Amino acid sequence: MFAAEGVACWRGERAVFADLSFRLAPGGALLLAGRNGAGKTSLLRILAGLLAPAQGRVTWDGHDTAEDPAAHARRLRWLGHRDAMKPALTVTENLAPYAALAGVGAAEILAALAAVGLAPLARLPARVLSAGQGRRAALARLALGAAPLWLLDEPTLGLDTASVDRFGVLLASHRAAGGMVVAATHLPLPLPGAETLSL
Repeated sequence: MFAAEGVACWRGERAVFADLSFRLAPGGALLLAGRNGAGKTSLLRILAGLLAPAQGRVTWDGHDTAEDPAAHARRLRWLGHRDAMKPALTVTENLAPYAALAGVGAAEILAALAAVGLAPLARLPARVLSAGQGRRAALARLALGAAPLWLLDEPTLGLDTASVDRFGVLLASHRAAGGMVVAATHLPLPLPGAETLSL
């Protein structure tokens, strides 16, 4: 069980949000909705352990994730606004460090690229990818290794309909295996049965 308990976030003297709580069971999904600046990205950063909450706590099976940040980092995959691709490296070379962290190899990288429809572009430098292809390459990182929690910030940014459909297959497979998803979005996501938290 992944949960936030009475979490608050402040920017300077202003509360972005306060007393925010939720629980997410295996297979569950939570959509973060709200206007720009409402705190969706800040909440994701708190959930990832990249930002400390001003109040409250984030827990995994009842234990505060701040007690063991390294263990919490190993159980999640983070996808931010930026694709984090080095232009001079090939698509495969960009994914290699993530594969190494997950303890998987070249075959898993190719399988992850195939899942997002990028296998034919595996040896191309990232600089030649379109914006949508770059986003799909970033999404391929989610499929490398088994991490139970995916934290996603506008994951479908720049994707066409077919790519969103492929992403939906990845999400469904992850949830069917007991994985959890928390996603900030302004657009509909292929997450049937997801709860919505409005900020």
